[in-house]
Formats: sequence, structure tokens, C-alpha cells
Amino acid sequence: MSGSAHPMDGEGELSAADMSSPRQTNTPFVHKVEVPPKQNLFNEFMYTFKETFFHDDPLRHFKDQSLSKKLMLGLQSVFPVFGWGRNYNLKMFRGDLIAGLTIASLCIPQDIGYAKLAGLDPKYGLYSSFVPPLVYAFMGSSRDIAIGPVAVVSLLLGTLLRAEIDPTTSPNEYLRLAFTATFFAGVTQVTLGFFRLGFLIDFLSHAAVVGFMGGAAITIALQQLKGFLGIKKFTKKTSIVAVLQSVFSSAHHGWNWQTILISISFLIFLLVCKFIGKKNKKLFWIPAVAPLLSVIISTFFVYITRADRKGVKIVNHLDKGINPSSLRLIYFSGDYLAKGIRIGVVSGMVALTEAVAIGRSFAAKKDYQIDGNKEMVALGAMNVIGSMTSCYVATGSFSRSAVNFVAGCQTAVSNIIMSMVVLLTLLFLTPLFKYTPNAILAAIIINAVIPLIDVNAAVLIFKIDKLDFVACMGAFFGVIFASVEIGLLISVGISFAKILLQVTRPRTAILGKIPRTSVYRNIHQYPEATMVPGVMIIRVDSAIYFSNSNYVRERIQRWLIDEEEKVKAVSLPNIQFLIIEMSPVTDIDTSGIHALEDLYKSLQKRDIQLVLANPGPVVIDKLHVSNFADMLGYDKIFLTVAEAVNSCCPKHSDEV
Repeated sequence: MSGSAHPMDGEGELSAADMSSPRQTNTPFVHKVEVPPKQNLFNEFMYTFKETFFHDDPLRHFKDQSLSKKLMLGLQSVFPVFGWGRNYNLKMFRGDLIAGLTIASLCIPQDIGYAKLAGLDPKYGLYSSFVPPLVYAFMGSSRDIAIGPVAVVSLLLGTLLRAEIDPTTSPNEYLRLAFTATFFAGVTQVTLGFFRLGFLIDFLSHAAVVGFMGGAAITIALQQLKGFLGIKKFTKKTSIVAVLQSVFSSAHHGWNWQTILISISFLIFLLVCKFIGKKNKKLFWIPAVAPLLSVIISTFFVYITRADRKGVKIVNHLDKGINPSSLRLIYFSGDYLAKGIRIGVVSGMVALTEAVAIGRSFAAKKDYQIDGNKEMVALGAMNVIGSMTSCYVATGSFSRSAVNFVAGCQTAVSNIIMSMVVLLTLLFLTPLFKYTPNAILAAIIINAVIPLIDVNAAVLIFKIDKLDFVACMGAFFGVIFASVEIGLLISVGISFAKILLQVTRPRTAILGKIPRTSVYRNIHQYPEATMVPGVMIIRVDSAIYFSNSNYVRERIQRWLIDEEEKVKAVSLPNIQFLIIEMSPVTDIDTSGIHALEDLYKSLQKRDIQLVLANPGPVVIDKLHVSNFADMLGYDKIFLTVAEAVNSCCPKHSDEV
């Protein structure tokens, strides 16, 4: 074998020149696997700590800067507005103005509906689109995300709050608990961002989120049947069975045909507008203004016909004025404190997952980066401040962010424009919503949540990973047949179960030699790959830890037993060497080393030599420190599979 071997995917390969070299068969040269220099314990700890919490090196901008520059950079890291604000111009403002006015027309009717979904007075939905967007505009790093109440978080918050307090019998306590939950949702988000623990939200897999969002969308749509059909007595449960029972039990005497007429007419109008916007991107403003236009037309219709006297439920009085202070309403002691913390943590995590996913999605489209941890601090700060100004949990809205993006927003100023429009609405226009029918709010919410049911994503998940699909469907059915919190627990539980399954049951593969090369690959992936007589090559595709060490050892032994039976059946040479390709093994712990020792002793009794190929620096260091490398022999540890085979079976390795 030549003196030049280049690892590829952890497996040895030779260049054409090396393979044709006459030295390949006459003077084989074996590379020695080097043990890396011993690291200082403190340096090793600091490296691990940095890679865990500061892998993006957030302080790199501060290097070699003057004190004044460092202070300015520090200010910009907390308030990004001081960065992009210096380059802001009239052209950018034009784009932000159009986008801000567009999303304001969309958010006002949605906010009124979402507040009712959370069990709160409609004005609190408007409050939550006034203060939080202002805070985010100064602290957030996303240029495209539109802030405000969203359907899923509103439903989740309302469900969790109703489980503790009945809003009809104890409205004041219900409102106070909502503000308390919002405060601790913000505290949770700030804590995760400040301590750089944002990776925790990644434990909720994409598949679980798709299922959870789809189930929540159907649950939200079903909840709107009360307003859509004009039903007076409606179940407080959210499961599909309870809702449908409530709907059909009131079919003969509880439905209002005027309400149904309004609902169906405007839902069709909204869907047609959405279809037009999708067909022609230049007409993006049509589906954006359609909800507000629907509210105006339906309100006028109800007012002139006095349909409210014929059973059509309306919004009624909506208080004028900006957000009052609510700091004194937050529970900082008493029985409701623990409940507020629990509800806040759950709703805060879900809101965070949605906002960060939306922010990253639009940042990728415009080719800029957002700092997930800074986003968490910004979102948390706006919810903490919001809880003190009569707001409930706000986050990034996908529908509004999509409109904001298409409308040509340039910076977070679009959120400020939207907030100012909401302010004007609160100061002057709220009395005009008195005759707005609940039916139109139901139609607007149903229209808004339809895109959350992502069938194409579910189909793709099924094609790619069946276990991911189980997580997706588990979350979906958990939400629609049980409750939102049960669906959330199922989605988190299945996501963790998948991680545990992958850790405890890593993949292993038998490798064979690709003809006319020195490349060794999985024989199931490459059927033309041939196994080397007398040699068995196994690759372990995972780190070897206490959780999987026994499984890895037993799986290798089962592979070996099966192969020995095949060899005997066709009278081929017995297995004399077992080569373990270790390039995918990124780490190994004490249990893993004990498993290798047990495997080595077991093979010795059967006159089979254990050989290791291409262990990484962390692995070879631990094998060296534990003295397993001495037990095995350094001459049995090779840089590549090809070199290991060459040493074990030189005649076969010559046939390249």
C-alpha cells in the first residue's frame, strides 16, 4: 500500500497514483493513529462550555475595538435599532409604511377574535398589538416578523387558564392570572435567551410542531363554530368529540340562520381574496385588507338591519383609550402564583418556538442572520413589559409576517407603523366595533388558521422518516381528541423518545469493498461491494455511551455469529479479524470502553483478532488513557479501513 491515504467519510481511499504505485504491494506503509496532545483540564472544560453556549462567538465583534466602540456595540447588541437606525432612509420608510399599514388592517380584526379565543375581552387583543410591537422594534433583530397575539398561543393560554378559573364566574381573577402567566412567559423567554439556553426549544422537533399546529388549527376552527353558527350554549371542552356533540345537539333549536348566512358569505369572500393573492403576488394587499373590509361591511349591515335583535351576537361595547397599567394585577404571591408560572412557562415556550421559527424562515429568504438568543430576550422583554400594560402573550404571527414580507417591509419600523394604527384605533375607533358580529370574527379566525394545516409537510415527513410521522400524528391527534396541553405533552414526549431511541439504538453496518477501489462501504447500500474473506468489517454510526454500549457490543456479536454461520454454510475461511470502523464514533465513555474490553476478551476466546480503524482524537485519547489501546496493541489500530485490511489480509488488499 502506498504512503498516502486520504480519509473520506472516515474510510480510507487512495489516489489513482497511489493505487498504481509499485510500492503498494512490495513495501506497505501503515500510518500510525496519533494520540492528540494532552489538553489542560481547564482549557478542555472552557472549550466544551464555549461550544455549548457560545458556539456562534457572540463577542467576536468586540475584539480589537476601542472602549467607545465596544460600548456602542454593546448597546447595539441589546437594542439593534441603534445599528440599522443609522442607515435608515426615506426609501426604506416607504416600504415599511406600506407594510405597516397593510398588516395593521389585518391585525385589528384578528386581535379582537384572538382575545375572545383566549377568553379575554376584545380590547386586550388590541392592547397586545400596541405595546409589544413597539418594544420588539427596538430590541428585535428580525426585519420581517410581525408581532401580536396569535391563534395557537391564544387557544393554549385560554385552555390553560380555564382549567384553573372560570372566566364567567371569576372574570377579575381570570384576567389577573392571564397577566401573571404573560409576565412569567416573558421571564422564561428572557432567561432562556440570557443564559443562552435557546437550544432547549429545538427538542420540539419540526414534525411535532407540524402536527401540533395542524391539530391546534382544527381545534381553533371547531371552537369558532359557536360564533359561526350562532350557538348560545357551547361546550367549554376543546376535544373534537365534545365540540361536535355540542354542535349537533343544538342543531334543531340553537343555530341562527342569519348568523350562518353572514359567516358563510364572508368566509367565502375571505377565501376568494386569499386565492387571488396567491395567484398574483402583486395583489398581496387584497387578502391583507379583506378581513378589515369584512368587519366594516358586516358591521354596517348589522347596524342598518338591526340583526342583533334577531339573534346575531355582536361584540358590544369596546372601551376607548390606551393600555392601562396592570402591574398591580399580577400575582406575585398566593395560590395563583405557581399556576401562573406553570401556564407562563408552557405558553412562553410555545410562543418562542413559533416566533424563532418564523424569524429564521424569513431571514433565510432575505439572506441575513438573526441571533436566536437575542430574539428570546427581545420577545421576553416585550411580554414582561406587556404584562404590566394589560397585554397577554404576544409573539410572531406567521400570517402577518408573511404579509409584512410580501408588502416590502425593510425593518422593524413596520411594527411601529402597525402599533401607531392600533393606537389610533384604541383612541378613536373602538366604538365603531360595537355592532361587529361575532360571526365575522369566527370567519376571520377560520380563514387565518387554515394555512396552519400543512398537509404537504406531513406527507413529506411520512416519506422521509416514519418515526417523525408518528410524532407528527401523535401531536395532531392528541390535540384534536384530548386537549391542547395533552397534544403538547405528546409531541414533546415523542420527540424525546425519538432522541432516546436514536441514542440507545445506534445504527451499525457491515462494510464491503467496492470493486477496483480501496473504498469500503455499506453492503446494503452498495450491493456490488464484496466482503473480504476471513475479515468482517463493521461500522458503528454513533458515539458509544453508557446508554448504548451494551447494545453496540451485543449487536456486533450478533453480526459476527450470523456471518460465521453463513461462512460455514458455504465452506469459506473462518472469520479471523473483526475490524470496527470508528470514524462516526465521535465520543466514548467508560461504559463504552468496558464494552470494547468485553468484546475484545470474547473475541480472544474465539481466536478472532479485534482491529480498530480511524478512531477520532477524542476516542483515541480515551482509549490511550484507559490503557485499552495497550491491551489491544497499537499495531491493531489503523488510520483507514484499507490499511487495516492490508495488514490483516495483504493478498486481498492487493486486488484493487
